[in-house]
Parts: sequence; structure tokens; C-alpha cells
Amino acid sequence: MSQTHGSYGTAKLGMWLFLFTEIILFGGLFVLYAVYYYFHPQGFASASHELSLGFGTVNTLILLTSSLFVAASLSALQKGERRLTLLLLSGTILVALIFLVNKYFEWSEKFAHGIYPNGPAMPNLAPGEVVFFALYFVTTGLHGIHVLIGGVLLTVIAFGVRRGSIHQGDYVKLENSGLYWHLVDLIWIFIFPLYYLIL
Repeated sequence: MSQTHGSYGTAKLGMWLFLFTEIILFGGLFVLYAVYYYFHPQGFASASHELSLGFGTVNTLILLTSSLFVAASLSALQKGERRLTLLLLSGTILVALIFLVNKYFEWSEKFAHGIYPNGPAMPNLAPGEVVFFALYFVTTGLHGIHVLIGGVLLTVIAFGVRRGSIHQGDYVKLENSGLYWHLVDLIWIFIFPLYYLIL
């Protein structure tokens, strides 16, 4: 049975309203970043150079690839290609795990040097650097939680596709999950230059 226009529209509206609250959440963090950067530009630049540009670049490429996989999985499902849909969703989930593993190693490096909120190395840093790392851990930590939630959500969707409850005639759950995942990727597109590319 195909999804009705009314239920489809309601589901899409609900998802867009939810995404709007997520934009407000991260938008607030970005505004806070801008305010503190205005007062501590040198401290922010110095702290940024302590981050691994390699990790940030790889994670950016990973998330861009994952967005491509999600978009392609929806297209495949709409064409009734269930096997391809599952393959693409599996690829998305895999790269999400790789992103989280990379973030774990990146954070571990900072923790090993005592650079984390209330860490032993923090009192030795300039005020701007302290604020930078505090915002870095809060923002990337919150984003990491969203990546984890998105990965779990897409796993549930994949099981739905496999069981046949999500199919060519009823794909709104995959579409909404895809929108959520695209937002997670978009947020990282802002995080990457703000934290890793300060000159």
C-alpha cells in the first residue's frame, strides 16, 4: 500500500520542524563561537593549530560520501531496488562508524596531553585557547552524538527495508532519516572550517 499524501506531508512537516530545532541548537553554539572569537582571535588561531587537519579533512570526506550514499539509497528504494538500497545504507552506516573511530583517536590525542575541560594542561593555556577547546569538545561531542543517533536510525531503517515494511510505495521514513543525516553532515561542514582552518 502506498503512503497517502496527507500522512506523507505530515511526516515531512514534523521532520522539518525537528530539524529546525537542531539548527537553533547548533546555531547558538556557532554564535557563541563567533562572540568569543571576536575577543580572542589569536588564542583561537593558536589552539586551532593544535588540532589535526588530517583527521578533520578525512572526516569531512567521509561525511560527504555518506550523504551521497543516503541520497542514492532513497533513489534506489523509489525504483524498487531493495538490494542496492541495503548496500548503500550499509555503506552509510560503515562510514559513520569510521567517523566516530577517527573522532575517538583525535580526542584521545588531546586527552593524552591533558587538553580537555578541566584537564591538567588547561591552566597553562591562554584564556582564548581554553575557551576554544571548551567549545570544540562541546560542539564536536554533541555532533558525534548526532552521528551515533543517525547511524542507529539508519540501521533501524535498513532492517525495515529488509523486512519489507519500508519499500517503494512507502519510503517517507528513509527520506526523513536522510534529511536528518544531511543536516548532521551540513553541521560538520560548518564545524570543519571554524575549528580546523583558522589562519
